Amino acid sequence: MHALRIVVDKLSDWSPYYPSDDLIAAEDYLSQSPLDGESGTTRVLNLCGDLEYLGRGYYVSLLAQARGQRVLPTVETLNQLARKPLIDLELEGLEPLLNTLARQGALAGDVLRLRIMFGECEPPALARLARRLFERLPCPLLEAQLTSRQGQWRLTRLRPLRLTALNGDEQDRFAAALNRHSRRIWRTPRARRRYRFDLAMLVDPQETLPPSNRGALKRFIRAGRRLGIDVSLITHRDRGRLAEFDGLFIRETTALDHPSYQLARRAEHEGLVVIDDSRSILRCTNKVYLHTLLEAKGIPAPQGHLLQRSGRHRLAELASTLSYPRVLKVPDGAFSRGIVKIDGPEALQREAARLFESSALLLLQEWLPTDFDWRIGVLDGRPLFASRYYMARGHWQIYDHSAAKVRSGGFSTHAIEEVPAAVVRTALKATRLIGDGLYGVDLKQIGERVVVIEINDNPNIDAGIEDRVLGDRLYETLMGVFLARMETQRRRLG
Repeated sequence: MHALRIVVDKLSDWSPYYPSDDLIAAEDYLSQSPLDGESGTTRVLNLCGDLEYLGRGYYVSLLAQARGQRVLPTVETLNQLARKPLIDLELEGLEPLLNTLARQGALAGDVLRLRIMFGECEPPALARLARRLFERLPCPLLEAQLTSRQGQWRLTRLRPLRLTALNGDEQDRFAAALNRHSRRIWRTPRARRRYRFDLAMLVDPQETLPPSNRGALKRFIRAGRRLGIDVSLITHRDRGRLAEFDGLFIRETTALDHPSYQLARRAEHEGLVVIDDSRSILRCTNKVYLHTLLEAKGIPAPQGHLLQRSGRHRLAELASTLSYPRVLKVPDGAFSRGIVKIDGPEALQREAARLFESSALLLLQEWLPTDFDWRIGVLDGRPLFASRYYMARGHWQIYDHSAAKVRSGGFSTHAIEEVPAAVVRTALKATRLIGDGLYGVDLKQIGERVVVIEINDNPNIDAGIEDRVLGDRLYETLMGVFLARMETQRRRLG
């Protein structure tokens, strides 16, 4: 469990709120030596009033970062808040949200002032705006001014808000927001001793095909807590809270143009242990990259051709030399989306023209029909689980998107020792090219031939499927890797 320091100008500034052993005056905090027992894992909540450049509050954040502690707000955020052009740059693209709020009647008059506490505000109609401002410029207390000119709303001022400027009702809202933002402040000493680390598990409650079902998420949480890790579910809207945690476990489908990738990058910047890391996401989510990588390193994969949009005039010539059927893929498809079976030259030219509208490169591969694909789960360079995913009934893929409701085939899960050695060996060779995270390697076995179809970061782990053989040991193994890496990170920082 991390130490927490709530830094205020004077201890009396905290008098409207419950007493806290975590409270410290700015003068005392600044006079501390790095050897005074404050480790690099301490979290600092800077609620000082003078946050301007070289002010006392500014130095609180500056020295916290110099000590290797995680502080809110950071010096980078304070520097941005001090300069309107930097605020505008960080909040680029805010206008559409303001226009939407104006159409909904949430913005009225010519000038509106908004007080934001950990991304929350009154009235609730402006909650999206408050959350957006806090996510982009994470500061515990913010005051925003919005101005309407000629029917267009603009953010004309954004600055830190002093704790002592809050009135009675606002003090109540601040205490509640602080409680929601950082539960550890109000935990009993017994609860504080219970967990050594904090792990954020990123999910999307609205996702149709999430990487883990609810049963698996609950088992991850229970497994983590048995090992002394407090596992909390977060969404991409909670990115301003990342500094509260020691690790980030992504259980949301990833993509390069998606908040999951940005959160991975941000978490790594904050020093968190991340699975899967941004490098793995980058390498796994693009089929063109994987095809080229496997080919260059001699890992068996389906024979293929890279098609370029700029070379469409040569496609007819190529199409006439190939045997069929074949499979045409967009680089970043997932769950069998963006993959088309090609039965002849005409179909190739037609489907390529359609898919080139969204991608400059396409991957054309040989078609290798099998009843099932192997999925070998690999964690930290070792096999974790093995499943067979069968093709959807009457379809050539595991997922059939041809109807309104997505259909999928059956499955079976096997002990690693039951899997053909060549399948496991090839999966491990493939993942060594990616990293040491959590991967799901899809392979086909045709006679003696074993080929890698895909390497998936963030693979499915669902209760009742991938855990059929290992049960709770699967979840404890993964949480154990987090535990070992977070301990290593703490020793490094401490």
